[in-house]
Amino acid sequence: MADDGVVVAGDGVVDAELLVALRARAAEVGLAAMGVASAEPMVGVREVLEDRRRRGLDAGMQFTYRNPLRSTDPQRALPGARSLVVAAMGYGDGASGGAPSAPDRPRGSVALYARRDYYSELRSALGELAGLLQRAGWRARVLADDNALVDRAAAHKAGLGWFGKNCNILLPDLGSLFVLGSVLSDAPLSTDKPVDDGCGRCTRCHSACPTGALIGAGIMDASRCLAWLLQKPGDFPVEFREALGDRLYGCDDCQTVCPVNTRAARSASAGVDANRRSARTDAKEPQEKAAPGGTGELDQVDILDLLSASDGDLLARFGRWYIPKRDPRALRRNALIVLGNTADGRSQEVEAALRRYLGSGDALLVSHAAWAAQRLGREDLLSPLQLQMGDVSGK
Repeated sequence: MADDGVVVAGDGVVDAELLVALRARAAEVGLAAMGVASAEPMVGVREVLEDRRRRGLDAGMQFTYRNPLRSTDPQRALPGARSLVVAAMGYGDGASGGAPSAPDRPRGSVALYARRDYYSELRSALGELAGLLQRAGWRARVLADDNALVDRAAAHKAGLGWFGKNCNILLPDLGSLFVLGSVLSDAPLSTDKPVDDGCGRCTRCHSACPTGALIGAGIMDASRCLAWLLQKPGDFPVEFREALGDRLYGCDDCQTVCPVNTRAARSASAGVDANRRSARTDAKEPQEKAAPGGTGELDQVDILDLLSASDGDLLARFGRWYIPKRDPRALRRNALIVLGNTADGRSQEVEAALRRYLGSGDALLVSHAAWAAQRLGREDLLSPLQLQMGDVSGK
């Protein structure tokens, strides 16, 4: 018997006590769901990735597409592995910590999944499960947000949820606003069964996608996905710049319209309200209500501040985001598009930012600044060459 009181079996399936202990610990460390899958290669998933890459639907995206043989075979990460303990941690309660936008102080929005370092919290929680397995005498390795494993495929296999038409894993009654990760182990745990599809005939996510990136049930053309285009190096496609709106990093549209997510949000809100009413009834003195966004979540970024910040400042503030080649120019490129979509071209600060980037000599940023200037009706700031570079017609 291990220190945790877990009985360890021999070569067969581990005693049920270990699984009970894992589920209990998962709940204690804030994981919303946990399931177990075998660590056998996911051949079907590999074939899907390879097919979509052949069709160009990956659009240069490297995550899990880089090496499908590796990302679909847990044995590559831990030889001799027998089990995947897969878990989900929730994010995005909808609380807003940013100030409202103003015409002369444009702000860029940040997707729910990027407002805090949720993956750091997830890895810490998964580390607790890995520790429990190790103390019971088994090897264990944490995999989260890692090219070593297709997280969503593992979650589906472990019975956490089904593949939604928006390409996300939807947990029954809980939705898709979760980060996913696994603990890979040689412990022979009993496995869970995949859950049935719950989308039915609903296609709200497809209708809501601002660029039509969802081209089939669970099929995305990454070359049209705003979330990926914001991370991809090089020029942001002209034809999708207006659709970007105020998005600086990420896009939530296909999730926020999902009925499973909206029902889960209403249920969670009702639970919070009930708890608050109970607290007010039981408390001897009035309790101060926590301010929205008090957890330090970043949901909006001042665009003019971003455009005036140094490379070091930008990496210090946003370095946990995926920034291609760790080059802050990608953030500035995104910010210039948001500026063009949301700012007041008559503002002196906006004009100063446009002049600075139009004169920067950086072809990437000059072209996006030229587009923004045209969009804001400030062609007077442009040279003939810059006018051509910023052509909003996309020709």
